[in-house]
Parts: sequence; C-alpha cells; structure tokens
Amino acid sequence: MFRGSSNHTIDPKGRIIIPARFRDTIKSNGGNGVMVTVMDNCLFAFPFDAWHEIEDKIMSLPTTNAYMRRFRRVFIGEASECKCDKQDRILIPPTLRQYAKLEKEIVLVGALKHFEIWSRGPWESEKLELGSDILKEELSTEIDNLGL
Repeated sequence: MFRGSSNHTIDPKGRIIIPARFRDTIKSNGGNGVMVTVMDNCLFAFPFDAWHEIEDKIMSLPTTNAYMRRFRRVFIGEASECKCDKQDRILIPPTLRQYAKLEKEIVLVGALKHFEIWSRGPWESEKLELGSDILKEELSTEIDNLGL
C-alpha cells in the first residue's frame, strides 16, 4: 500500500526518483515500474498488477454511455508504462508532465492502491480546499461514518 507523501524534484528530462517505500510496494505488485495516467489535475501511478485489475474493470463498463466512453478514452489513452531505471527513477512522458503542470517541485502522495504525482503548488491548493470541504455537511458525514 502507498502511504504518506514526500517532496521531490523532476529533472529537466522528466525523471523522478521513486521513494524506497513506494519502490518496495511496486516490486511486490508485479514489476519494476508503474502505469501512469491522468486524473484530477495530477498523475495517478499504479503498480502493474493493480493496473491490470483496473483495465479489466474498465473493459466491463458499458460502451453505450458517452461519458464512460470518454473516460475510458482519456484514462486509458493517456496511460504510459514508466519503468524504473538503474537509479530508481521513472521518466514521465512530456504529455503527462504538461497535463499535471510538472515543472520542478513535485509531491508524491500515497493513496493506498496507487500514488499520485502533483506539482507542488496545486498540491498545496488541494490540501487547503480539503480543509474547507471538511466543513461541508456531506463530507463531514462521510468522515464521521469512517469513525474518525
């Protein structure tokens, strides 16, 4: 499972170092790399085993729903296999870097079955927005239901 967050940099070629605690999870889940795709103005990175499960679920979705066809088209169409090099870095393709506005300062955020790659500014905004959203009844009720 991916937990915690850590600040990193992305080099001019688009490479990022994967923290050891994330690498261990990746290696125990099918390989030496991740599938990276777009979602929520950041990048989602999945170990290969988890990615195959997601593809199976997406393939079972109805093709009659235009919204689901669009989701599948973008989510799968933008996905890229990113293998770790000898320095435990992955290369993020230019189109994915552009989507998530990754320049220099980035944050890797564990989200249990996947981790997210954020540009630092948008990540800070996301955290602030959650602080405001917690005050909304719908979210606070969901959090209460978790027993937190």
